Amino acid sequence: MSTTATSTVQHSIISDFKEITKMRLALSVVFSSLAGYLLGVDIVNYKTLILLAFGGYFMVGASNAFNQIIEKDLDALMDRTKDRPVAAGRMSVNTAFAIASVFTILGIVILYIINPQTAMFGAISIFLYACVYTPLKTKTPLSVFVGAIPGAIPFMLGWVAATNDFGIEPGTLFAIQFFWQFPHFWAIGWFLYDDYEKGGFFMLPTRKRDKGTAVQTIVYTVWTVLASLIPAFGFTGKLYLTPISAIIVGLLGLGLLYFALQLFKKMTTQAAKTLMLASVSYITLLQIVYVLDKFIR
Repeated sequence: MSTTATSTVQHSIISDFKEITKMRLALSVVFSSLAGYLLGVDIVNYKTLILLAFGGYFMVGASNAFNQIIEKDLDALMDRTKDRPVAAGRMSVNTAFAIASVFTILGIVILYIINPQTAMFGAISIFLYACVYTPLKTKTPLSVFVGAIPGAIPFMLGWVAATNDFGIEPGTLFAIQFFWQFPHFWAIGWFLYDDYEKGGFFMLPTRKRDKGTAVQTIVYTVWTVLASLIPAFGFTGKLYLTPISAIIVGLLGLGLLYFALQLFKKMTTQAAKTLMLASVSYITLLQIVYVLDKFIR
């Protein structure tokens, strides 16, 4: 085999690995977990930080691989997913299942080394995503509610990894990312509506791009903003937000709410796409503000 051909094969393998584990999504989840860890820890243990990063990646990678096995036939029908390794036939189901299984074992073992509670929540996340959320996507819009649970675990998981305890603090982190899932995924469901329809997925709460969906998006955006500000009022134990940071978080929330209102006003694909991008920026900046607030105050 020529050097060029070998390089092409290697590139294809790496590309397929990135795709089967949804690398960008997995890295964003790892970021959330690390932010939660930094919020919960008194003294940073870099060994735990590294274990959490790898364990979190394996956890998300496993969930995504199982998802692509289950949805391979439906993925082949949609433009955005038809080139995924399993759907396109570049990777066999057995290979994908082996990757998903190995990642599940590695993820749970690594998280267990941190502490048993972290491993438990990691295992729950994989189970809910692959065994409950994925099958429900073609049956009911309530799948988004179920999917929001594993989607909200990472931020909380970091705190549990740091403290080996589940209380009001990680519960609050969970609530923030749980409510955030709705405007984020409904925005995606809106601008990818036609593609999702090809696969028979029901992602919007009314199953339509209508005022009802837009109103619910606004409502859950408000809940997201309110949940994000709770730590500023001293009700959440060791998780606390100073007034200045609370103002910043509030302004970020108003920005997110503005784009949710724009979706209601314009009812367009572009407005939904803008809201999706705003939601990603919001949760990322919020987590950065929370962490900086802890270490600077």
